[in-house]
Amino acid sequence: MKDWKKIKNANIVTMHDIFTTREFGDSSLMFVFDFHPLSKTLQEQHLQHPTGPRYSKAGAISEEVLWSYICQITNALKAIHTSKLAARCLDLSKIILTDKNRIRLAACSILDVVQYETNTISIQELQQEDLVKFGKVMLALSTTTPISLLNTPLAIETVGAKYSPALKQAIEWLLLPGLPESKTIETFISGISTHMIKYFDDALQDRDESYSHLSRELENGRIARILLKLGTINERGDFAGTPNWSETGERYQLKLYRDYVFHQQDADGKPSLAIGHMINSLNKLDAGIEEPVILTSRDNEMVFIPTYRELRAMLDRSFNELVKQSKNGAAGSN
Repeated sequence: MKDWKKIKNANIVTMHDIFTTREFGDSSLMFVFDFHPLSKTLQEQHLQHPTGPRYSKAGAISEEVLWSYICQITNALKAIHTSKLAARCLDLSKIILTDKNRIRLAACSILDVVQYETNTISIQELQQEDLVKFGKVMLALSTTTPISLLNTPLAIETVGAKYSPALKQAIEWLLLPGLPESKTIETFISGISTHMIKYFDDALQDRDESYSHLSRELENGRIARILLKLGTINERGDFAGTPNWSETGERYQLKLYRDYVFHQQDADGKPSLAIGHMINSLNKLDAGIEEPVILTSRDNEMVFIPTYRELRAMLDRSFNELVKQSKNGAAGSN
């Protein structure tokens, strides 16, 4: 099991531990794997309709998705075979879909343990079986037919009629028996290198898109924190012995800044609800830039022209005062 625990691959469910226990009234063998919630097996996803019979005919799978599966299973087998191991459990019921088109080999290592004493097949032969099982999995998916019901020659012809010659050739290569020294996962990789590169590029683009979404969410979080701080300061009444605390000192400028951001009016006196102005102003306050901002009292009797950096310092000082009083449990801190 030490060899399996060393394998860390994005397309293999990671195995963490194995132990025996008598907690269930017998001598049970326990395997500890990563948990992937809401995952489905490829059999459930593509061959079993939730409201129909066990193997109701599903819709055809696009070639792009099939190549995605091929590239991911190839990646998993490369890691396993390089470690001088064999997956042995390549089956539609043992490959799980954990996200959109993202798959992982599950249950790897189990047969190595439970059949350790009875297994007489060499690792080279087991790796050859992996490649054949790989081909059957892809043939079943491309024809949406369970492996047990496959008519291999007819299924291959069906693949040739529905998909590109490259996909048909890849599946045929996997299914054809070969000598251990001539048929390896490395040879298969070289044959599908164009598709591996495309999948690699797609994965990088998905990563970039995820970072873009994360960046936007991070910006939203920063704005939310600024709003929360302003909300705890604006309109607060008597605090720490100071009447109308939020209306005195630099807190008054923060109130006028709140009006500047949210209470703008157009030339006709109608509310201006420009979201861009609000977000832009709050981002400038968060960054604390040197740009000045004109703040006018509601009666137009007072005008302040602080910079965003100065306003940010006022905000932090006022909020820290609240934090300090809250920690001290002083009267009025609530």
